[in-house]
Amino acid sequence: MIVLFAALALASPKRAAPPPPTAEEAIGALIGAALTDDHGWTILTELCDEIGHRLAGSPQLEQAVAWGVGHLGAAGLANVRAEPVDVPVWVRGPASLVVTAPTTRSLGLLALGGSVATPPEGVEGPVRAFGDLAALEAVPDGSLGGAIVLLDQPFTTYGETVRIRTQGASVAARKGAAAVLVRSVTPGSLYTPHTGMLRYEDGVARIPAAAVTVEDAGWLHRLADGGTTVRVRLSLAAETRADAPSANAMGEVRGRERPDEIVVIGCHLDSWDVGQGAQDDGAGCVMVMEAARLIQALPVPPRRTIRVVLFTNEENGLAGATAYAAAHNNERHVAGMEADTGAGPILGFRAGSALPEGPARDAASAKWAAALAPHLPLLAPVVVEARLGVGGSGADVGPILAATGGYGVGVDFDTTNYWPIHHTEADTIDKIDPVTFRKDVAAVAAMAWLLAEVEP
Repeated sequence: MIVLFAALALASPKRAAPPPPTAEEAIGALIGAALTDDHGWTILTELCDEIGHRLAGSPQLEQAVAWGVGHLGAAGLANVRAEPVDVPVWVRGPASLVVTAPTTRSLGLLALGGSVATPPEGVEGPVRAFGDLAALEAVPDGSLGGAIVLLDQPFTTYGETVRIRTQGASVAARKGAAAVLVRSVTPGSLYTPHTGMLRYEDGVARIPAAAVTVEDAGWLHRLADGGTTVRVRLSLAAETRADAPSANAMGEVRGRERPDEIVVIGCHLDSWDVGQGAQDDGAGCVMVMEAARLIQALPVPPRRTIRVVLFTNEENGLAGATAYAAAHNNERHVAGMEADTGAGPILGFRAGSALPEGPARDAASAKWAAALAPHLPLLAPVVVEARLGVGGSGADVGPILAATGGYGVGVDFDTTNYWPIHHTEADTIDKIDPVTFRKDVAAVAAMAWLLAEVEP
């Protein structure tokens, strides 16, 4: 199949252009190329080992933008550029957490993204432990009298459990706490604290917030439940600075028939300032970049334009997604796909129309699903199950699809080994299996080609 495509590509310019490939031909060629090509692994290694973590406002993020633009250009994509975006800047600074009673012990921690600093001498107080956010919400406002709240809520699903991180500081402040410690949002831990963004509620005091390990949260909670008075001293030197310039990196595979119909495939190039940002979301960025490179190499492009966007600032602001939607909502985005939950085996895909809820959305989703369904078995060699379930596409492509009513596809990765390293120092490239990664690239490329080719 690849030989056939190569022969067509080398045909004399005097001969007629080759006909568009069938889905079987195109997807077979894309899968074959992805499984035998180490280009993606090479550039992912560059990103992780040579640039590393990439928080908004950092020099490393801007190095990564230049890296992305360079590789998109080298792949032969059209309209390669960096579209400027202003991003928030938060600097972690030194941090410490010390148990001062009933013993003295330093604990591992990571400040939550966006947290305010403590006073230079830190904040010290007794620990009040709660098993979940609902238990904290149930106590009277102002009743905690300067205590340091511990939220020790076990992981169920990410969407359910992450509320302790995003909302915990403001709930604790309303109850009178001086600071909040949250159990890291993860189903498993090897003494690894997890960072992530918090959200301060308007009109509520902003108190310092940090994540502790699952192990230490359990220990402190057991002591407190047993009647032991536990005191801790928290010191954070976090700082929010003025916004800084950044950019979304992007390029296009121009469509052969309807170049003004856009299929956006995206990821987020920024990461937290820990680890290498390998799975969150360096791998996803390379998957969509490689998908475009492999599709660009086909002798005949798909019907619609595929636009790759490496979004900036997903982790602590979504500035890249918001700016892209504002700049491009007058263009026809018929579909979009995002890769942003690691690099495990792809279990399948989830999808749906971004139109407002109602008959029109249901009809659009059904038409797309019917158009894609006959071709999904072609992805069987590189996914666990060639299925299209119902669900969202992703945080970065979401705003543009909502603005234009496009069809959104999310990549449903096996996240078993993702959540334990998510937002930690352990998010490094050695956690990614190269063989699985090549399959992921193949599956993303195949789905991108289908979205740009089929007629819903």
